[in-house]
Amino acid sequence: MSTKPQVLAWITCDSVYVDPATGKHTLLGIFSSLRAKEFPVVHPRMVWFLSFSDLTIGKHQLKMTIGLPMAEEEPRTIIDREFESPGPQHRINLINDIQRLKFDAPGNFSILIEIDGQVVLASSFPIIEVKMPS
Repeated sequence: MSTKPQVLAWITCDSVYVDPATGKHTLLGIFSSLRAKEFPVVHPRMVWFLSFSDLTIGKHQLKMTIGLPMAEEEPRTIIDREFESPGPQHRINLINDIQRLKFDAPGNFSILIEIDGQVVLASSFPIIEVKMPS
């Protein structure tokens, strides 16, 4: 068994439906980048679905940050929340509702996901400017 929490999924989508009878998750409107005609832009709502395994029993702290690599500004904390694990054999699914996320300019943003201060995933999230035909 791993000593580091394992990221099984990180998916950005419009919504997550959890079936009350089965507990199954249905992810709606999956996307991996944002497009905008002008900046700054505020994305009204998105959900970051995360699934983990190999977490020790007890409370854990999830932190997600976003920022431009090599930028002067520190990355912004998007999620900072506590969650609980029943033990390493369980998969933990977390639904994180992100509202009114603002981007001042396009770029290939870096995402860091940490659990208990340990980086478990580094990825990117492109924000693309869409040029309108003249």
